[in-house]
Amino acid sequence: MTVLVTGGRGRVASALLDLLAAAGIEARAGSRNPAELSPPPGVRAVHCNLTDPATFDTALRGVDSVFLYAEAAHADAFAERARAAGVEHVVLLSSSSVLAPDADRNAVAARHLAAERALAAAAESGAFEATHLQPGAFATNALAWARPLKAGGGPTLPHPHAHSDPIHERDLAEAALAVLTEPRLRGSSYWLTGPASLDFTEQLAILAQVTGRPAPHTVVTPEEWKKSVTAFMPEPVADGLLSHWAAHDGRPAPLTDTVEELTGHPPRTFATWATDHAEAFRP
Repeated sequence: MTVLVTGGRGRVASALLDLLAAAGIEARAGSRNPAELSPPPGVRAVHCNLTDPATFDTALRGVDSVFLYAEAAHADAFAERARAAGVEHVVLLSSSSVLAPDADRNAVAARHLAAERALAAAAESGAFEATHLQPGAFATNALAWARPLKAGGGPTLPHPHAHSDPIHERDLAEAALAVLTEPRLRGSSYWLTGPASLDFTEQLAILAQVTGRPAPHTVVTPEEWKKSVTAFMPEPVADGLLSHWAAHDGRPAPLTDTVEELTGHPPRTFATWATDHAEAFRP
């Protein structure tokens, strides 16, 4: 089996490439900038830019399975080129946001939903099997707080008591490995969560305990927060995040046992994730 792992610089993809290499499974690391990758020994870096369909054919040549990051713009084209290349199975890193009633109207959810639908349509036509991984909040989202915490001020939060279910990237990679290597797991959608629902203040308290440094925050209005991110975040995405946080303000996130079902062990805690990444939060 040969597996193309797209988004080769991503944390989930990097962890999956390590797991594939350790298992002796041939893998390719796809990236828009393959020269910047440092894949495991024996893993070849290839040019695969999910926003440029011209790069798809070469990256997919000789590939049996694909681990695909959700890029809605050319999901239909990717599905078509994967079919033409003889790919048998595509595993999409989607999002549990697609399960929300407003998924079509929320910019964050809509791009994942569009990618899911493109692959599902291809799978229904018999092109290949499609499996959707639908994680909740990535624990790595907390890395956005690293710079302000190192500066001593902490993040600005419009909804500090919004809950999420932070999941370790290693658990996502292990879940992906399971569905890539176990034929019986193909063709389904899997809702993945971390082991606990934590609001932002609780996550910051864990970071403070693990790093031994203060982890303060400042409460701002949604309008103030949105204005602060306009330079690097599209307005629809900012609105989608604000809507999601408001809906989960003071409301614990539902949890699943799917990580354990796929990997054989409970999901890693946020404290474990914080320990693994503690140096990112220290000056």
